[in-house]
Amino acid sequence: MGAVFVSKFNVKDNRRVSATGPITTDTTPSGITHEGAPGYARDAKGELFLLAVANMVGEHTFYEKAGDRDERYEKLIHAVAVADADWAYRFLRWLRTEANMRSASLVGAAEAVRARLATSGQAKEPPIAMDVSPAPTNRAIIDAVLQRADEPGELLAYWTTRYGRAIPKPIKRGIGDAIQRLYTEYNLLKYDTDSKGFRFADVLDLTHPSPAAPWQGALFRVALARRHGRSEIPEVDERLPMILANAALRAAAAELPELLLDAGRLRTAGMTWEDVLSLAGSKLDKGRLWEALIPSMGYMALLRNLRNFDEAGVPDEVAGRVVARLADPQQVTKSRQLPFRFYAAHQAVQSLRWGHALEKALAASLINVPALGGRTLILVDQSPSMFPGFHFSSKPAHKEISNADLAKLFGSALALQAADATLVGYGHANYRVPFTPGEAVLHLMGKFHREDGTDAFGAAHDHLDRHDRIVVVTDGENNGQRFWSWEDAGVPRHVPVYEWNIGGYKYSQTAGTPNRHAFGGLTDHAFRLIPLLEAGQRGDWPF
Repeated sequence: MGAVFVSKFNVKDNRRVSATGPITTDTTPSGITHEGAPGYARDAKGELFLLAVANMVGEHTFYEKAGDRDERYEKLIHAVAVADADWAYRFLRWLRTEANMRSASLVGAAEAVRARLATSGQAKEPPIAMDVSPAPTNRAIIDAVLQRADEPGELLAYWTTRYGRAIPKPIKRGIGDAIQRLYTEYNLLKYDTDSKGFRFADVLDLTHPSPAAPWQGALFRVALARRHGRSEIPEVDERLPMILANAALRAAAAELPELLLDAGRLRTAGMTWEDVLSLAGSKLDKGRLWEALIPSMGYMALLRNLRNFDEAGVPDEVAGRVVARLADPQQVTKSRQLPFRFYAAHQAVQSLRWGHALEKALAASLINVPALGGRTLILVDQSPSMFPGFHFSSKPAHKEISNADLAKLFGSALALQAADATLVGYGHANYRVPFTPGEAVLHLMGKFHREDGTDAFGAAHDHLDRHDRIVVVTDGENNGQRFWSWEDAGVPRHVPVYEWNIGGYKYSQTAGTPNRHAFGGLTDHAFRLIPLLEAGQRGDWPF
């Protein structure tokens, strides 16, 4: 009788997978996580990506002090910018424009340019803004991250605090390019305030940009006059109609405050809601004042002031117009609000009239969450280290949005979109979170609760039941003693594990082996890589 041939490689639980994710992680531990578990190091780009999308510069996290975290970020930026300037440029531009991480992108650009200049010396930059070679210029890196009119001053404040008032030419020129885009009449009125250490005029004095048009040259003169205490009216002409209208309305409203109730005049004068409330003081009814302001308010300003509208007694008819704007998917997309902003607003308000609009807006902001086929096990970390998280203020309530909130937000959204999902909250213990099709994300989030300890591997072991994939939303700090890996917990190697890391710590709890993928950040963009990976394509960087 011949020998029986036993297949060694072509078995169900060892199916080959060619797809890979963008983040490279070691296959053997080289350190330990903050909780003492085996830690797997990532390559510099992967570590930088996960840190940047979770990094609120200058803020402590549960396991890492602000100074240590910022220093690690700085070193990673230096290394990557010198080794691969094109990747660094695309990453920083995406970080500011798509991920909407403002401080991290500004600091990243400044430090990237500093590292490149230190490596190559004060290399000459071309005299035009457009790159003349495939490698991005330092000037272009700075310009790419400056997307709001107060950001040139913010970047200069960072640089001068760290390195003094000697500003390298590429930084000056990059800021100059951004100023031509960003310094407008409305932005001068909105952002050039006494609360800023670097006013528009200070930025102009340090960088000496050329105006993009004659009207902008006149605007520069007004900015300089405002900063240095000179009368700006003689410098204003018909090329700056909004500034003229603003000055006229302020003067008239001092004698007749009721003029501030004219919505059309407020818009023509570029009056911000903060300015109008300050000018009106207690002289006007707040409900009528908000009614005049609402037509010209931006999307984020509406979102931040829902509770103020209620407290001022804004009529339902007016509130209905706010609701229509908040719930409009096109308005949501244009506003580029991160999903947690809608949850923060939901936490801040006390009336029910905003609830449906906020739920619709949240759903629109989660447009990239895919409808996964098959069976999906979703593990949502609700351990203590997830709760201090990051502090996002939702004025006027100043509610804290923690990593635990972010985890249950995205976990809930993914579960509701999936064909067949098992949703689990976990710490050391774990629990199944029931839900029904069509349930509101905001309602489903309320079913989670905190659990002491962290045992993602144990949660997978307890709930895995012929699932096609596992998605984990966590800060990546496992301290359970039951298992030390997904495989140890009984997860077959052919079952993909997608770990969505929102902690940004140095070491991964997951080895970099096939079918083990890491993502990160505060947006839903990472989820769209799951179908790409499962289709056998490379899940590349989102930029």
